[in-house]
Order: sequence, then structure tokens, then C-alpha cells
Amino acid sequence: MAEVLVLVDSADGTVKKATFELLTAARSIGTASAVVIGAPGTAAALKDQLAEYGAAKIYVAEGDELLGFSVAPKAEALAAVAAQASPAAVLVSSSAENKEVAARLAFKLGSGILVDAVAVDGDASATQSIFGGAITVQSKVSTGIPVVTVRPNSVAPVAEAGAAEVVDVAVTLSDAAKAATVVDNVVEAKGSRPQLADASVVVSGGRGIGNADNFKIIEALADSLGAAVGASRAVVDAGWVDHQMQVGQTGVTVSPQLYVAVGISGAIQHRAGMQTSKTIVAINKDPEAPIFELADFGVVGDLFQVAPALTEEITKRKG
Repeated sequence: MAEVLVLVDSADGTVKKATFELLTAARSIGTASAVVIGAPGTAAALKDQLAEYGAAKIYVAEGDELLGFSVAPKAEALAAVAAQASPAAVLVSSSAENKEVAARLAFKLGSGILVDAVAVDGDASATQSIFGGAITVQSKVSTGIPVVTVRPNSVAPVAEAGAAEVVDVAVTLSDAAKAATVVDNVVEAKGSRPQLADASVVVSGGRGIGNADNFKIIEALADSLGAAVGASRAVVDAGWVDHQMQVGQTGVTVSPQLYVAVGISGAIQHRAGMQTSKTIVAINKDPEAPIFELADFGVVGDLFQVAPALTEEITKRKG
């Protein structure tokens, strides 16, 4: 079977869940092979984790010369791996950075690119949700090696032992790849909650919460579920929460196993960013709210009564 390359995302020596999802998806197309790009020693720390999810090979492009630049070196390194492996497809997770890597890679390979897939089939075709989620389409690259970005939480990760044979890849960066350098890094303070884009459970609050102080109701419900916290555009525009918490077409696109929308009417902008969630629960006092058209379960009621009661019941059952 032909190889399918998966660009590995990791942090602090741990492979991100989205990569396990990609390795699972890759196995439906061919033989999954991981690609690690980073500082020396990165792959060694990740090898066992990648092997657990079916990586037959681990292509390693490591070196200090790959660091300190923007996304261009990653694209060149991935292109070098593709030239060596002749893969059936290349899969990357749909983060902002990875989409740029994928676009640059597709250009270098003379291939087509499919963005924000929510499923990948055995022929490397992809299912996408487009036009603000109004239409679901099947797409397939007609020229070259398919490059596909897949939304996190779209594929359930399934463990399967892989040989994880390490293959070193030499990469010589072009002058163009080194034209833009990173002059400073600002580390975002992280709390105990999961990251919004990768979370398997998300609780989001909308305009119905009334004011910034009431957002603690959303946070309490999220914490009882071990969930990430999101918000609608209206809440962000009002300055009640940071923009990085915005779920929607102009914010973060999420696709968790469970999405709880509290006090969110369901404008198309918001729906476009969360409608591929596996299970959607909506709490809203307006029975005609558009969010109920998407919801698998809906509660018509006052969120100030329903959400705290739900939090209390979840906490009680966990105890």
C-alpha cells in the first residue's frame, strides 16, 4: 500500500490528539507515516506515541537551522519528505499555521489542496462543509498528490501498533525559506481547561448571558464537564471575553464530540464554526432560535436556571 504522510503536531514532548486522528484517517487510505519537523531530539520523544497509533515510518527532519523562521521551512521539509516517499496523500490538521504549510506544499508539489475536511475516504477524497455550513460536498484532488487539511475532532482516533521505523531526511533550506525570521515569541498563558480548537467537549455562551460577570455560569458548566470554553461573536464584540474564545466563521472552528450552546441564538456565522460537532445541546429561552435547527437535544428555558442546575447535577454524579 502507498504511504500517506501525516505532519505531526506536538507540544512539550507530547503528540497532539489531532495527529492521532490523522494517523487513523491515513490508515483508511494507505500506510500511515508520520513526519516530524523540529529541533534535534524531537522525534525520539514522540516515537512510542506515534507507534501506538499506527505510524509505520517516522520521517525525521530535525535541525537548529529549521528553527527561528516562519512556516516556509516546514513546507520545504515536508516537500523533501514527499519527494522521498512518493505518498498517496499528505494530511495535516487544520490549524492556521498548518493551512499555510499545506498551501505552500501543494504549490511546491504542483498538486491540489482540500481545506477543512471533516472526513477522508479511502481514495483520498474529502468531505467538506462549505458556504457557512449550508452545503456538504465531496471533493477530490485531480492533479498531483492530494494535500488535505482535516479539522480536529472530525475523526475518532483508533490505536493500532505500527513499526515506527525512523527515516532521517536531509533538508537544505532555500534562501527564500529563510527570508522571514521570528524575532520574538510570546507564550500565551494557559489555564487548566482544554484548548478550544482541540477539545472534545466545548461549552459556549452567547448574548443571552446578559453581561461579562454572568459568563462565570458558562465557565462553571464547562469545568464540570472538563470542557473548553467558547463564545459567540456577539459576546466577543461586547468585550466580555477575549477574541481567542470566539467560535464561528471568523473565529475558531471546532468539531467536538459534544457542543453545548448556552444563550446562543445560532446565527449562520456561529453555526459555520461548530455545526460539525457530533452532538449539539442547545439551551435558549426562545423556542424559535435557529440553534435548535442544529441541536440534537434542546432545552427551552431560562439559562440562569437551567445551566446552574445542569452544573450541579453533573457535579453530583461525578462525585
